[in-house]
Amino acid sequence: MPEATVRCAFITGGSSGIGLAVAKELVRRKADVLLIARDRNRLEQAVRVLTPERVNASGRIELQPRVRTLSLDVGNPEQVKEHLLRAVQEFGEPDFLLNCAGEAFPDYFDRIPDSLFEQTISVHLRGTWYVTKTLLPYLKKNQGIIVNVSSLAGLVGVFGYTAYSAAKAGVIGFSEALRSELVSEGVQIAVLCPPDTDTPGFEKENRRKPPETKAISANAGVLRPETVAEELFRGLSKGKFMIIPGFQARFTAWVARHMPIMVRWVMDRTVRNCRKQIQSK
Repeated sequence: MPEATVRCAFITGGSSGIGLAVAKELVRRKADVLLIARDRNRLEQAVRVLTPERVNASGRIELQPRVRTLSLDVGNPEQVKEHLLRAVQEFGEPDFLLNCAGEAFPDYFDRIPDSLFEQTISVHLRGTWYVTKTLLPYLKKNQGIIVNVSSLAGLVGVFGYTAYSAAKAGVIGFSEALRSELVSEGVQIAVLCPPDTDTPGFEKENRRKPPETKAISANAGVLRPETVAEELFRGLSKGKFMIIPGFQARFTAWVARHMPIMVRWVMDRTVRNCRKQIQSK
């Protein structure tokens, strides 16, 4: 994807983590960016990160792409439609959409309240649906790009992530069906499946994880958000649909697809060993 391609990007979950890292790259490419998230304070901080004053050799402040914010609950369809349509009128028609809003509440399945399950589905799956549906006419018109953020946990079910894996697997299925519908209309669809990534949300997850989940996570590395963003744009430039950042994550996904019994054996063994250590204390 040529650097000058994107003119106007809408990013949900854009106040931190992967969303903010993608926004940084888009601003570097001179695209206007609308950051969408619930927390107004974090949105304001993100704007300051993205728009530092730059002075050129003649001492003049350089003109930069526009960066604006929108506080929005993507799981609320009425709010999404009303506020996004107004944003289009005020900010411009998007030719790039990143659905990156998300949060996870890892725990044992029988300890996850139904309310947290509903919240997980609402943010990840319903939010992706509502935002995409509202902005699709403009993305069709501009033959734009839609990137839906799933997870390696959407490809490989992980202990402690029953709600999250269900939501992220749904994002993959939605993206595959949407790609089939829009390929003839010139809209590029991609689904991003990062492994563990060093974000504020990941720090919160670590405080909730069961010990078995922590043991499984210990077998994998943690990527930087900037690395995920770099691999996203590299994949988009090659026209990839499924973009999995990191060699280890790609290898895990490949083994899970072609030799799923191997992945299950490794995970089950890790869980058994973890529980033996717990019982021996």
